[in-house]
Amino acid sequence: MARRILFITTDQQRFDALGCNGGTVARTPVVDSFAKEGIRYNRALPSNVVCMPSRSSMITGQHVSTHGVWMNGVTLPVDAPSIAADLWRKGYRTSLIGKAHFEPFLDPFALFTENTIATQGVETVMHKNADGTEEPHRGFEHLEFATHNAMGPLHYAQWIRANHPEGADMLYPIINRKLQVNEMGGGDTGAPQVKHNPMPLEWYHTEWVADRAINWLSSQSDDDDMFCWVSFPDPHHAWDPPMSELHRVNWRDLDLPAGYISDPAERERILSTKPAQWLAWYNGEFVSNFEAPAQWVPNTLTADQVREVNAMVHIENELIDEAIGRIVGVFKDRGWWDDTDVIFTTDHGEFQGDFGLLFKGPYHVDSLMRLPLVWRPAPSRVGVTTPTVVNTPVSLVSLAATFAHIAGLPQPAYVEAARLPLNDAESIELKHERVLTEWDSVLFGKIVSLRTITRGSWVCTATLPGTLHDGTDGELYNLVDDPLQHHNLWHNSDHRTTRDDLLADMWEHLPERKGVRRECDAPV
Repeated sequence: MARRILFITTDQQRFDALGCNGGTVARTPVVDSFAKEGIRYNRALPSNVVCMPSRSSMITGQHVSTHGVWMNGVTLPVDAPSIAADLWRKGYRTSLIGKAHFEPFLDPFALFTENTIATQGVETVMHKNADGTEEPHRGFEHLEFATHNAMGPLHYAQWIRANHPEGADMLYPIINRKLQVNEMGGGDTGAPQVKHNPMPLEWYHTEWVADRAINWLSSQSDDDDMFCWVSFPDPHHAWDPPMSELHRVNWRDLDLPAGYISDPAERERILSTKPAQWLAWYNGEFVSNFEAPAQWVPNTLTADQVREVNAMVHIENELIDEAIGRIVGVFKDRGWWDDTDVIFTTDHGEFQGDFGLLFKGPYHVDSLMRLPLVWRPAPSRVGVTTPTVVNTPVSLVSLAATFAHIAGLPQPAYVEAARLPLNDAESIELKHERVLTEWDSVLFGKIVSLRTITRGSWVCTATLPGTLHDGTDGELYNLVDDPLQHHNLWHNSDHRTTRDDLLADMWEHLPERKGVRRECDAPV
């Protein structure tokens, strides 16, 4: 009996994007059905709240300090551990279709392997190991890459330019001619990085990723073990779904998100109780993440712009769910569904108006850290699974060990977290006691470093010395009493013992950086 793993990721998707997690706008019946048949994790967290570090943790099973991808633009070494390589060595057919982002996208001199691969076809190049053996790049024998636009050499961009050249200019131009992140507003409200996109749905990258995944799956044998990673670029900004789909959600009908603080004075008061990077970014005085447009000032964001951004995101989430449904249809038509484990998640979240902000950066709150994660185990492998909700915090660092477990492999020596638990009782057995999240950025000469522990109902973030911080400030929230994280208890004397205990636990378990910190190779 073949074992199959379907790993589905989105990019920059919030926990509340899904109906199974309480979302009430986007219709996500396919992913919701995974939760009805398996395990829904109520508090899954990333190792880092931007793309490259988080994705590197997924494939290596390591924390940021260990794999060394400490910010976007720092390349994951080609010889880094890869669970896909372990599966390939065991005989699995392996593919990654969609967004990889283990290496920078901005690559005018073709310095990075994945951009070079995209110019050579879809079957990956072989790399020679120190012992003379050869393996496919990161263990994936089939690679087809996409990102959010039609720039650069990736497969989707090449496909658009070759087949629908007029489509290349329909997508939002994320990088402007000065190689800066574009702050141009659009849509009905002038919201940043929103565009009414005239592209037909069948040309859009969500559909392309599903089409290419279906094409690869259709070429596989019924007897093959399989690891298929399908990685959708949406709902990451820019927010530009095809105009033909705007009827799905009318932004004028949307309520403002629960995390949006309508009164500007109260918003500024709450931001002022947090470490200095919060209010400084809100007022346009401090930018520490390249993906947030450097010239855009968050305090100019209007309520209607928040509504329109959210409408665009909900539309993109619906399109992803429908595309997943098409992929699942192949598994069912081929008679594979009962033999397939499905894991669905994302790399990090998005503010979407919480605290009057958009995008992401050094802000370790639920908007960016609480992620959708669902595991639907293969019925033929585990028997009937009672639908379960795991409330213990878990980390995306656990994914690599989970894939090994599904394949019947021992836990790899290089991973730093046990597999995902099947229930809360197993969380204790597997020692899922804490989740650690790291942030470092050195951008525009500005340095911000955060270290966070999530344990039980508490999340505690320490600021390290940097441009705005002397190492004495931080954040402490009780997620039960304060789910919106408006009340920072870091300096509250009544909670000092809890804070100090959490910090001691974090420093004891946070891995030390391996070797010299690598240079940032490119901005994104």
